[in-house]
This record gives sequence, structure tokens and C-alpha cells, in this order.
Amino acid sequence: MASKQIESHREGAEIYNEAGVCRQKVEELLDHFHIPKGLMPLTNLVEFGHNKTSGFIWLIQEKASKYMFKELGATSYGPEITGFIGDRELKSLTGIKSREMMIWVTLAHVIVDDTENAGKVTFSTTMGLSQTYPLTAIEDDPKEMK
Repeated sequence: MASKQIESHREGAEIYNEAGVCRQKVEELLDHFHIPKGLMPLTNLVEFGHNKTSGFIWLIQEKASKYMFKELGATSYGPEITGFIGDRELKSLTGIKSREMMIWVTLAHVIVDDTENAGKVTFSTTMGLSQTYPLTAIEDDPKEMK
């Protein structure tokens, strides 16, 4: 069941419901907005939607999943992930958490600086804390945790 936030953005949105097509469309969208594909390593998608007018995106999975990134550590993706996408950024995210010092914190904002001299990605939490990593941190092949 989709949240009220998703329902409010469905009108006029592109919506996909087949796992392979969802994965392909997510990757195409991330590429279009210059966001590394490794940020969303999700494989069990049942719905993906993008409202071009508002920039709102949503991803619905069969179940929550966790991945281990070499440099980032554990990241949890809930059954429903939402946010707004723009050039080199995701904002107002819901459904993604990162484990920091044994505490799961909600990621709210991602900014990619892929300029030649920078090559970094910054994650911010709902509490205003942020951490910057090299882009290579999300370009690796994360291992799904069971």
C-alpha cells in the first residue's frame, strides 16, 4: 500500500511495475541527474514512479533490504523510499537509513559533487549531521545483507 505522499504525486507521473523495468528506469533516472547508480542497489522493486513536474520519486520493494558498502558500512532501504530528485541531489528522502556507531540514522539529503577536483558525495541526516565520502564509496558493488 503506497503512502499518502506517493498518492499525491501519482497524477501525471511515469509509473513502472515490473522488477527489471523498474531497475532499468531507476538507473536511467539516476544517470540523467548525475547521481551514481550504486546509491540505489535495490533488486526487489515492485514499483517505481517519477513525477517530472514535482521531481518526486518513489520506489517500492517487496521487503526492506540492507547492503554493506566497503567504505560506508551498512545501509538499510525500507519497503518504501521517497524523495525529490534534482541535478546531483536527492532531498527530503524517506526510507533510507545508515548505521553510524551502532545507531541507525535516517538519511534525508544526498549531494554529489562530481567535479574533477572534488569527486565526493555528501549525506545529511534529518538531524542536520552530515558526512562526506569519495564518490568511489558508492560505486563499489555492495553486498546484500541477509
